[in-house]
Amino acid sequence: MSLVLPPCPPSLKPIQHYLKAATEHETRDPVVAYWCRLYALQTALKIDKKSDEAKLLLVRLMDWLELEKRNNSGNEAITNDIAAQAHVENYALKLFMWADGQDRVGIFNKNVVKAFYTAGILMDILNIFGELSEDIAANCKYAKWKAAYIHNCLKNGETPVPGPIGPTDGENENEGAIGFIGGATNYRPDDGISEPKLPVQPPSDTLGFTNIPASNPSPTPNIAQPSETDTRPYSPSQPSSTSSSNAALVAPGTGVKLDPSLVTKAQKYCKFAASALNYDDVADAVNYLQKALRILETGQEN
Repeated sequence: MSLVLPPCPPSLKPIQHYLKAATEHETRDPVVAYWCRLYALQTALKIDKKSDEAKLLLVRLMDWLELEKRNNSGNEAITNDIAAQAHVENYALKLFMWADGQDRVGIFNKNVVKAFYTAGILMDILNIFGELSEDIAANCKYAKWKAAYIHNCLKNGETPVPGPIGPTDGENENEGAIGFIGGATNYRPDDGISEPKLPVQPPSDTLGFTNIPASNPSPTPNIAQPSETDTRPYSPSQPSSTSSSNAALVAPGTGVKLDPSLVTKAQKYCKFAASALNYDDVADAVNYLQKALRILETGQEN
């Protein structure tokens, strides 16, 4: 469902890039669009939910999310946090790897800038599922910096340096690329840049990659309009736990004790495999299932 929002007030400027990403993915991948708007809503509620301008925007977002939930209640990419995280993470990583591949072979253009920038924004959204892993956090920071760096070089007629050079030791990470005022996190690519075509088959050793075509629109949790006194951040309803205890499990046959965090990772790989099969990607599905099996049999991820 296409969404037309009221103007974003100055107080909610920090959520504009998430709303723009949602609009860009409304047709391409409605699940990604859903999570962009949900994250924008959560962020906005922490910033300003009292001004009249903010209320107009927030209520419209809530109405849209509520309708999406009713119309798409069977979409697991929304109702199950593991599946949802896998979907968004897969998409963000695939976009990041495309941009990184272009960058490393010396291809620098606005599409590469846009891909790095969008990947960083979508990795931000993964915070909705909990603290980012070290790899995702590093990729998020790098993607935003690289977008600003390449943009700055192109703007000044300079040739960017391929690969992960990163900020210098004395450079504040919030300052972005050298000479780029405002920093990577404040950078916004020019409008009108077409979305780059992503590779059909991602690297087999890259966690969480599957082919990602346009998916079905996603539902949303029930949302109540915020009151003037309610300061709790909005959060989606959580899926029921698959385990009633945090105690370690024991693998049959091997006697290996499985830490709850490893069990969660095994579940995640199984969700990745199911997602890959939805896209007819048998090779990735087998790869993820083998990783899950390795964890369950050995108690180790690698």
